[in-house]
Amino acid sequence: MILYNVTVKVDHSVHDDWLRWMKEVHIPDVLATGLFTEYKLCRLLGVDESDGITYATQYFCPDMESFKIYQEKYAPRLQKDHKDRYEDQYVAFRTLMEVVA
Repeated sequence: MILYNVTVKVDHSVHDDWLRWMKEVHIPDVLATGLFTEYKLCRLLGVDESDGITYATQYFCPDMESFKIYQEKYAPRLQKDHKDRYEDQYVAFRTLMEVVA
């Protein structure tokens, strides 16, 4: 199983809108691709929140082939939607992991 993790620090000024948009629009759009089996949306604890609140969204897919299809066919538009809506109000990084246990 593959875990695709997207960590985002979002500015306080848009936090409530961002969180609602993630739950109601973005995450459902990612899941609608049919390439992920589940997700978790987690808020990081014990970190400095003076310049924003940090979340990790974890998407699980069955194999690398599914993830590659997502990256090629869907990720550019979905990432652009996020950037267009919250430009200069967040920082993000992505990691890809193999679940081994």
